[in-house]
Amino acid sequence: MTTTLSTPSPATAPDTDPERADLLATLAKHRFFLTHPARGLTDEQAAARPLPSELCIGGLVKHVTATERGWVGFVRGGPAEMERAAGDWWAGHHMLPGDTLAGLLDDYRAAADETTRLVLELPDLNATRPLPEAPWFAPGESWSVRRVLLHLIAEIAQHAGHADMIREAIDGAKSMG
Repeated sequence: MTTTLSTPSPATAPDTDPERADLLATLAKHRFFLTHPARGLTDEQAAARPLPSELCIGGLVKHVTATERGWVGFVRGGPAEMERAAGDWWAGHHMLPGDTLAGLLDDYRAAADETTRLVLELPDLNATRPLPEAPWFAPGESWSVRRVLLHLIAEIAQHAGHADMIREAIDGAKSMG
């Protein structure tokens, strides 16, 4: 069974300031590049790992969904919310029995919508929160909402590149070109 792709593409409110509109447009662009490689794939193809890595397209969508939710939780409730959202790394990067590509894309769409609501309703992109303790964050470092969104854009873009390479290895299809 192939999946029809419906890309997360948040609409911006007419009174959205230019910076928020730019952030939302950039998020939407990179979400498209992440999900576009899934077009027309079966669940089996979406779970395939044709490269010498553990990555698969469905797992990337699943991971980025959790990543968006984790950062939204961080902005709304601080580092404890992000730590609470952390789960089993392996399960969060693979399609498990019962996972479907359509279901993963629907879940991603819901996470993207929540991120969009956050961007539209927050009073100040300069508001900061202390980062959770982790080896990849400097001790005592805080990030603004803006920096969180920029990090999220980078994360989605990085995994979009992975998804494009995996898709090309599956059947030669490319996102661009």
